[in-house]
Amino acid sequence: VQLQASGGGLVQPGGSLTLSCVASGRAFSRYTMGWFRQAPGKEREWVAAVRWGGMSNTYYSGSVKGRFTISRDNTKMAVHLRMHSLKPEDTAVYYCAVAQRSLIFSAIGDSVSYDYWGQGTLVTVSS
Repeated sequence: VQLQASGGGLVQPGGSLTLSCVASGRAFSRYTMGWFRQAPGKEREWVAAVRWGGMSNTYYSGSVKGRFTISRDNTKMAVHLRMHSLKPEDTAVYYCAVAQRSLIFSAIGDSVSYDYWGQGTLVTVSS
């Protein structure tokens, strides 16, 4: 499975940006797609995730809930992350990832739960 992330760039504080991630290769009947980010000098942190198959739910970390929206494309294995009210602390390389199953809630935010990763796209929030 290959993941292609896009949409990163430079945006002013308070602005908006949308990231997209498209997966190609194998298809799964149940899977989870998530976004993680890594700021300079910091560990990678989970941002948001959405599940396919069975109960399809969306999940957010506390730092982005209410500002970011994750959505899936039902026509293909793809996910979008709409980011609003961006802050300088949102600056990071954003990575999308896929797990080959519908993850349970406790595993959603754990990077080791995911099987495939994209190359990352840089988001810079600065005036």
